[in-house]
Amino acid sequence: MYNSIVKDLVLIGGGHSHIIVLKMLGMHPIPGVRLTLITDSSDTPYSGMLPGHIAGFYNYDECHVNLRLLANFAQTQLYIDNVVGLDLAHNQILCSNRPPVSFDVLSIDIGSTPDNINTSGASEYAIPAKPVSKLLTRWEEITKRAADNPQQQIKIAIVGGGIGGVELALAMSTKLSRIVCKESLDVHLFQRNSCILPHNNQFVRSHIRRILYKHQIQVYLGENINQIESKKNNIFKLQSESGLTGEYTHIFWVTQPSAAPWLQTSPLKTDTQGFILVDDTLQSLSHPYIFAAGDIATMVNYPRSKAGVFAVRQGKPLFTNLRRYLQGKSLQSYIPQKKYLSLIGTGDGRAIATRDVFTLPPNTLIWYCKDWIDRRFMKKFSDLPQMRSTQTKTPLINHKSISRLSFTPFYSTQNQSLKPDDIMPCAGCGSKVGSTVMTKVLQRIQTEQINLNHQQNIIIGLETADDGSVIKVTGNKFLVQTIDYFRALVNDPYLFGQIATNHCLSDIFAMGAVPHSVLAIANIPYGINSKVEETFYQLLSGSVKVLRETNTSLIGGHTAESYELGFGLSCNGFADTDKLLRKGGMKVGDVVILTKALGTGTLFAADMRHQAKSRWIDKAITSMLISNGRAAECLLQNNVNACTDVTGFGLLGHLLEMVSASGIGVDLELEKIPILPGARETIAQGILSTLHPENVKSSHYIVNRDSIFSYPYYPIIFDPQTSGGLLASVPFEHANDCINQLQSIGYKDSSVVAYVIPSIRSEGFINISCSSGY
Repeated sequence: MYNSIVKDLVLIGGGHSHIIVLKMLGMHPIPGVRLTLITDSSDTPYSGMLPGHIAGFYNYDECHVNLRLLANFAQTQLYIDNVVGLDLAHNQILCSNRPPVSFDVLSIDIGSTPDNINTSGASEYAIPAKPVSKLLTRWEEITKRAADNPQQQIKIAIVGGGIGGVELALAMSTKLSRIVCKESLDVHLFQRNSCILPHNNQFVRSHIRRILYKHQIQVYLGENINQIESKKNNIFKLQSESGLTGEYTHIFWVTQPSAAPWLQTSPLKTDTQGFILVDDTLQSLSHPYIFAAGDIATMVNYPRSKAGVFAVRQGKPLFTNLRRYLQGKSLQSYIPQKKYLSLIGTGDGRAIATRDVFTLPPNTLIWYCKDWIDRRFMKKFSDLPQMRSTQTKTPLINHKSISRLSFTPFYSTQNQSLKPDDIMPCAGCGSKVGSTVMTKVLQRIQTEQINLNHQQNIIIGLETADDGSVIKVTGNKFLVQTIDYFRALVNDPYLFGQIATNHCLSDIFAMGAVPHSVLAIANIPYGINSKVEETFYQLLSGSVKVLRETNTSLIGGHTAESYELGFGLSCNGFADTDKLLRKGGMKVGDVVILTKALGTGTLFAADMRHQAKSRWIDKAITSMLISNGRAAECLLQNNVNACTDVTGFGLLGHLLEMVSASGIGVDLELEKIPILPGARETIAQGILSTLHPENVKSSHYIVNRDSIFSYPYYPIIFDPQTSGGLLASVPFEHANDCINQLQSIGYKDSSVVAYVIPSIRSEGFINISCSSGY
């Protein structure tokens, strides 16, 4: 039977409770329930390891959970966006950059932010501890500048003398002490209370005071900061109510937690600080179909401090009650512990252990214990079973599981042993039929319709391997028609609609045409009517967003229900007869320009296998969201002679089409090809798209194949692209201006990748140049 969608469970925030819920839902899915996670970042930090990361003990990946990987494992839609409000009259979530998201059951775990509302200048000039992504970005900038100029004075003020402020001060002091001269660094800690760590016992405070003194961190107690203002030369003046002032290069804000403003304006019942009030089952007091956990929730019967340990402990009971609520069962009460063990890092490879009045002084062994606990926790969210294949003979709920496939490079004979059932089919343009099969079929079918090709108004049809068909409609106008369709490669229908539409319109742009109208074809996952409607609306909204930007109309289409999401467009465009671009037309002396970096095929193949870092996929998506429209206009202004877009057949396959149509040769410079972040790493692991082996068959046109195939990144030229860039042949004298113009309008990776040379054989050829150090 089909996995029909009946209910929508939406999680807002990638907090500690929610990552546990996602892991457990991946292991124990709820039939008929569609999961969606809305979060502002594709990585979520683990608070217990952040000070260690700032101090330099952990790298970025060691202290962040990859939410893309976790969402893929739990078969969860991942929406990267900021929530700005709730419309509870219609059960919808309002976001900054997408249509409202509907839900049946909602869970909120967004953490808290430092409270700086009443401090003049804090929001403008201070660096808040949350969101963590912005804190780490600023910290990376600071450490990089410090490394470049270790003599430069760095004076840091940290406002907030709780655990967070103390650990941040020690971590920053440790890191910067390794980079800059001792005389160039000052770290000051400001606390409004009469003591640091007011919620800890006197023994902890005593140990921390000595450690701060050892680190030469100046502590100011009883100082309530009431103003920050900007001075000259990136200096900021800090002032307290007592009249104390100081000037600093950087001010960090680590004060009492506060709730997101949009919650305070929502109908949800909150406490005086804006945190959601929940009962013992983690349900909202005012809306029982809404749950909350972590810092953003306040349990009315068991109020606790805003600490990560409670968010972690709430993960399992939150999962249990979400599941039971969706199944119509009675919920279970959760009673949080009153006392807990706290391990406080001291920034020097030691830690303090404390529970209530019991305290162990700073010790290396305690740090090792804390490190082991933290790494064990993080490992739960990185060592996940491989993705279940959706390629089955019948669309059942329980799809056939496949084992981990260790891909070897395409040129290895080991690939000959792979069985069809072992291969995880790629989505996007990596799911298309290979060029060899397509060419053979089109050659056969042309003989069956040969008598239909006498129509003189058909300028380009099946007989020519161009990006679209061309029909003459008036004396100086051509109608250009193309069609594209593929399975979703991202688990966000709104985002997928944008990517697919950019991809489909690229053929129109590559032929020098202006898009006019489109017909859509969509496969929507099975569900009750309201769920099919929601998916279809999100999908078309994404598509229409791109169409609107190109003044293109959606005029019709066709839909079908299926067990997976798919989308495509039949596109119509018009071109002046003197502006029509084709793959043929390259001239000796031209340069070949590529407008986008390569790598989407290998990156998304790695994503399916839980081998891609989330930031790699983020960069790939950013590239796929860039339309080729303005690039085509720029190329036309620079007297382009031939053009195509780089999609499923890879750079070499589409370059070969241009070479064959033009009857020339090309010298392709391998080291000048722009490559997306992470693609080098995934290729080095041998992770390639399932279309990759078919694309490799075009390598016989490379005249020096035997001498260059062993270069590490040679496979990138066969990598199938989704919403890839344009590949254009431009006169040499226009090359520099064209590249500069392309980069100035947003195509930052534009590069000259090849040079057109005379052919040494009738069908054209490709030579690949590669420096020995590549």
